[in-house]
Amino acid sequence: MSSIQVGIVMGSDSDLPIMEKCAEALTEFGVSYEMVVSSAHRHPEKTARYARGAADAGLKVIIAAAGGAAHLPGVIASMTLLPVIGVPIAIEPLQGVDSLYSIVQMPKGIPVATVTINGAYNAGLLAVEMLAMENEELKEKLNSYRQRLAAQVEKKDKSLREKMKSIRNLEQGEKE
Repeated sequence: MSSIQVGIVMGSDSDLPIMEKCAEALTEFGVSYEMVVSSAHRHPEKTARYARGAADAGLKVIIAAAGGAAHLPGVIASMTLLPVIGVPIAIEPLQGVDSLYSIVQMPKGIPVATVTINGAYNAGLLAVEMLAMENEELKEKLNSYRQRLAAQVEKKDKSLREKMKSIRNLEQGEKE
């Protein structure tokens, strides 16, 4: 059995610049992954083999990205019991709205968790959260990550307050 936990499947290699953000999130948390190009329309047999064999290969989560009709996440979800996260990819002429609707409008019984258009980083993070349900080390890493996010907000808030205080002091000085 493989030690790879997350499968990242793209409809085309043109999706790679977006999906590298997914890999970045998984790497940040030490989660192993593989990347595969497969197409629900141009190579349905490969897509079916991948989806049906994913659990036996040791995968725990699949992240699938596609643009346009964006059937890849739904097709994969229909062929595996693993959780599938869909990433709509922005392409012309609708800038990903078509992809978003395609992925998010799954029929009852075949869910696909869906992130925002080009939201690959959040897809990776969502996969980490799913894996953390049974992994204390990942839970701790996620907690630290959230604490860092909160600290960044506090730092930005402090900077803004100092800037506003300076502006008020300047305005007071002009009135006198």
